[in-house]
Amino acid sequence: MKRFFLSIAVIAIVCSVTSCREVQEKTTETGNAVEEAANTAGQAVNEAANTAGEAVNEAANAAGEAVNEAANAAGEAVDGIKEKAGEAAEKAGEAVKEATDDAANKIKEGADKVKAAVDH
Repeated sequence: MKRFFLSIAVIAIVCSVTSCREVQEKTTETGNAVEEAANTAGQAVNEAANTAGEAVNEAANAAGEAVNEAANAAGEAVDGIKEKAGEAAEKAGEAVKEATDDAANKIKEGADKVKAAVDH
């Protein structure tokens, strides 16, 4: 009978040790799974942060390019206005010169007519 109880005690100890090993293995597996999930989540957060950073950089670059294009367009418009103003000033100067020359010619013609009338 003593042997029977000792045999049952040995079987209980073996089962207990086996059971503890299984619990330890499951605990290790669970710990590994949790660690892997944490790593995956960390990588996802890093990728999201990098993507957001890239999007901000691209938006800043696009805004900078738009400002440069607007500045260039404004510069071209100012250059065009300067050119047209210069052309208008030239034409106005030519018109004034022509009007002055015409007036001088008319005065001279009038003076010649007066002189011719006085000489007769």
